[in-house]
Amino acid sequence: MKAIVFEKYGPPELLRYAEVPDPSPGAGDVLVRVKAASVNAGDMVVMRGRPPMLRLVFGLRRPKKRILGRAVAGTVEAVGPKVTAWKPGDEVVGEVSQLGFAEYVAAPAAHFVAIPEGVKHETAATLPIAATSALQALRVCRIADGHKVVVNGASGGVGTFAVQLAAQLGARVTAVCSGRNAAAATALGAERVVDYNREDFTDTAERYDAILDLVGNHPLSAVRRLIKPGGTYLTAGGGSDSFWGPFGRMIAIGAGGPFVPQRLRALASTRNGEDLAHLARLVAEGAITPAVERTCPLAEAPAAIADLEQEHARGKVVFTV
Repeated sequence: MKAIVFEKYGPPELLRYAEVPDPSPGAGDVLVRVKAASVNAGDMVVMRGRPPMLRLVFGLRRPKKRILGRAVAGTVEAVGPKVTAWKPGDEVVGEVSQLGFAEYVAAPAAHFVAIPEGVKHETAATLPIAATSALQALRVCRIADGHKVVVNGASGGVGTFAVQLAAQLGARVTAVCSGRNAAAATALGAERVVDYNREDFTDTAERYDAILDLVGNHPLSAVRRLIKPGGTYLTAGGGSDSFWGPFGRMIAIGAGGPFVPQRLRALASTRNGEDLAHLARLVAEGAITPAVERTCPLAEAPAAIADLEQEHARGKVVFTV
């Protein structure tokens, strides 16, 4: 089969569209013919092997796994002898373990949920990781009707889902993104849009119930000041690729959390079938609409990822297989 592979950490120029052995499902696995896969920020993190601490998990000198990609949608081709939930021909979407940018993937049956009727593979593939992270983030923030919420990084994969889901809950959303994405953020449900090229969203007397920080480009003290007592600051990625970027902020949150009137949290999103199935139903019902910037064949993945690294994200990038 064909897949997007990388032999060592580095820029997208090192990615190759190459022939690799077909996967075989284990006793509790399903073999899925991938029809679509989406890019997530973590894919670029794994590709570059930065921050360096992550190499303890993914391989110290070179990647343990050669294939990128985790969010996939497709058709079940075969099932292991212990699998009863799926059968060949079922349409599924799920999060796999760094194997998804390929024609086929074998993964545990529990990692997948059914794609509702009428939802395309390209649409379903946007939901694992990005949408589930947004849903879990808003749950941590305890978002409720009437709450005032900031989404810093509102035009990216997680951000576009967070804006929609928060607005659906009745929150008054302030979206922080570039001016070119202002109209899109408003269409997703943002009440107010802050163009970070023209305005510092922390330079205000406004106070919020929650700030979902997907960028990490402001001092923690500056953003915490905007949050009401009892409100929540939640970081979910962003920052530099040095140790003192995302990890430094997590340390600051852990150290300072007990001594401030706000709730300081770092999102640890998890694979959750119930969340993914719920989001798929919302898409089928038309309650949320994934924002897709670009759809292209899997063979063009190296160039698409290079472009994505050069420009700020505008929703999701999806590969068709």
